[in-house]
Amino acid sequence: MKIVGIVGSNAPFSHNRLLLQYIGYKFWQLFDLEILEITDVPLFNQSDDQTDNPVIQNLAHKIAAADGVIIATPEHNHTTSAALKSTIEWLSYQIHPFDGKPVMIVGASYYQQGSSRAQLHLRQILDSPGVNAMVLPGNEFLLGNAKEAFDSHYHLKNEATINFLGTCLENFVKYVGLVNGLKA
Repeated sequence: MKIVGIVGSNAPFSHNRLLLQYIGYKFWQLFDLEILEITDVPLFNQSDDQTDNPVIQNLAHKIAAADGVIIATPEHNHTTSAALKSTIEWLSYQIHPFDGKPVMIVGASYYQQGSSRAQLHLRQILDSPGVNAMVLPGNEFLLGNAKEAFDSHYHLKNEATINFLGTCLENFVKYVGLVNGLKA
């Protein structure tokens, strides 16, 4: 199974990037994970259509070719990052790679509640007309206190957290199978 992971931050260092890297390392037996960056995606501007931009086209092609998508979102002022929102705008303007695509949302935050509000807002964005993603309901992985959650090798330290993440990812694999089976 081919899954793409989208780092929802354009920061040079991101705990959400670390989380996706850890998922790819620890849970390689569940799926093949390719991590996609949004660093070079231009700011959305409907008056300056850049859907043919190679960066946007690459993201669209990778998402369309994948069986599913995992988006790792930070939380900035109770919502997702402006860079991630802008990326989704481009991917729902003239092109629609998320349409009918199974998506799982995860997130890491410095604070105890994790990225709960950003994840809720991102679910609403992904459900909007033009995006139409199939977001896995009720399967929330919220990594709080991200600065303390990883060891020096950038692996999660807490065994209960690792086990819960594994359960969430196993549920996502089942969901991907169901959604893609319905489309077939």
